[in-house]
Amino acid sequence: MGIPAKLKSHLEQAHVGYTPVSHVPTAGSQYAAMVMHVPGKEVAKTVALRAGRENILAVLPASYRINMKKLAAAAGQPVALLDEDRCNKLFPDCDPGAVPPFGELYHMPIYLDKALAEDPEIIFSAGTHTDGVRMASADYVRLAKPRGCSFADKP
Repeated sequence: MGIPAKLKSHLEQAHVGYTPVSHVPTAGSQYAAMVMHVPGKEVAKTVALRAGRENILAVLPASYRINMKKLAAAAGQPVALLDEDRCNKLFPDCDPGAVPPFGELYHMPIYLDKALAEDPEIIFSAGTHTDGVRMASADYVRLAKPRGCSFADKP
């Protein structure tokens, strides 16, 4: 499938350096990290949630778990996972469960766990179960403008 056109255009228009990364099909970011032989802390997973009446994206290391209480405190309201049908409607250009961490493409604010921003580079899903993107963490933050906070727990 390759990188969805919407994401590729977004990265290229911003003149952001990135490297496409292909891998065997995986059903999650932690598995993608394993098949790419990269620590799970360096691979971003993106989770779609509802905060009050707003859809949001939480971006955290693949090997971490969302602490819903901490994320709710950061968002200022209770949070809950979006169901699969809603995600499929919000991200029609992506494989189910393979959401890229660019909420601005889908009109959604992004919450970035600070543990992920500590690494100089991150790898994240490009919107498919076989394609990823590697880029500098600083470039990601500059482009996506996430709200940095601590909401993830180590395994």
